[in-house]
Amino acid sequence: METTPGSALATGRGRPLPPPNRASRLTTLPAGTRQVVIVTGSSYSTTYATMETFHQAGGRWVAVSAPLAARLGAKGFSDNHTEGAATTPTGVYSFGPTMYGIAANPGVRFPYHRVVTDDWWNENPNSAAYNTFQHSSTNPGGYSEALWREVPAYTHFAVITYNMPPTVPKPVPNAGSGIFLHEFSKAGGGPTAGCVSMSHADLVTVLRWLDPKHAPRIVICPAQNLGRY
Repeated sequence: METTPGSALATGRGRPLPPPNRASRLTTLPAGTRQVVIVTGSSYSTTYATMETFHQAGGRWVAVSAPLAARLGAKGFSDNHTEGAATTPTGVYSFGPTMYGIAANPGVRFPYHRVVTDDWWNENPNSAAYNTFQHSSTNPGGYSEALWREVPAYTHFAVITYNMPPTVPKPVPNAGSGIFLHEFSKAGGGPTAGCVSMSHADLVTVLRWLDPKHAPRIVICPAQNLGRY
């Protein structure tokens, strides 16, 4: 991703000043965050979203790329997501400390785990390991996902820290699990089970750009509610 603003306005001192953007409206990001991904849609019920990426430069948020197309859960956004509901939870989240994928590391800056047979995401609310990665020869139960079988969706993915640390101290049973940023499940996209999905090319570009040293965050909500965050 290019990090130079292409439509900056010149200030009186001749320095480029980026125009106001959605990131400049955010008020709840941690002080150390220098990268932010904003995923918005036109309403709570939409399954279509726009992803925008920004980084901080000179104390201001600067757009990194043109807006990117994304898809949401089949039932749109929810402020009260629950396990098994095909909604995408609203809020501000981190990215998990490890990125994953069935394919080899595409060059991400986070630690990367290449998925193998018997790698699961535990989505069983009755399990002590609820909403965590787990390598197990047996299905953890509930809605748990066999990560190695989700082709092409999990070619590469980042974990969105909904209902897991550091967003909450520990996962709350039945509050929802396995919210990822991943590839479209089929060509041309389609609604998800609650995750945020993108084209392969756009996803790889974003995953390569995200840098843990910049404490990136992702903001997810209908466009009209962005002022909450």
